[in-house]
Amino acid sequence: MFTGIIEELGEVVSIEEIGDSSRIRLRGPVVCSGARHGDSIAVNGVCLTVVDTPEQLAAGTGEFSADVMAETLHRSSLGELKPGSPVNLERAMALGDRLGGHLVQGHVDATGTLLGREPGERDAAGELRWEVLRFSLPESISRYLVEKGSITVDGVSLTVVEAARDSFTVSLIPATLALTTLGAKTVGASVNLEVDVLAKYVERLLESRTLPNLPNLLSPTGPTGPTGADDTNTANETTTGESK
Repeated sequence: MFTGIIEELGEVVSIEEIGDSSRIRLRGPVVCSGARHGDSIAVNGVCLTVVDTPEQLAAGTGEFSADVMAETLHRSSLGELKPGSPVNLERAMALGDRLGGHLVQGHVDATGTLLGREPGERDAAGELRWEVLRFSLPESISRYLVEKGSITVDGVSLTVVEAARDSFTVSLIPATLALTTLGAKTVGASVNLEVDVLAKYVERLLESRTLPNLPNLLSPTGPTGPTGADDTNTANETTTGESK
């Protein structure tokens, strides 16, 4: 799990194509500090695994490598990265850490496109205090967004300002603009989107009440308890192997 609070603005060092997958090498001294083989690091919101040997990590280069499968390249914007591309980096959270953003899995649900940027107020020195960004919202995940809810954009935990049917907006403070890739994103650029996983669990629980071949997870006594004819039928289907 991650929190969506970016620890470091890293950089792509190299990309090696291996068949239909890739091995990507990234520079990130902060996230490499104490990194071990097999650790999880989110790169633009995608959970990747450190593949370097202990000896390579001990060299102290501030770099790490990760393998990216064809499925990940297809479902995320990582396939668009090039050497020199900036990336948002975050290590997996440690149990007991503060949850500054929200629960982020590092599993991209869809990609969106930056549709526009609208500058907000400026301070007395003329520095931008905030900026509103609008992103396209694929239909497959639009039902999970609500105003003032959470969404992860390129690994950054953000609060939804406006949730339309096919787009949404977020307001970015100067720190987010300066310390993440979102500050330099141009209109038309792709971003990785991950919705709040809690919304998916709620949807699945509600589905269990209407789909006959799913256990009624909301039942206080469970799918096999004495809660009525519908629950009994569900239990029988599960026993006979007819559920999917």
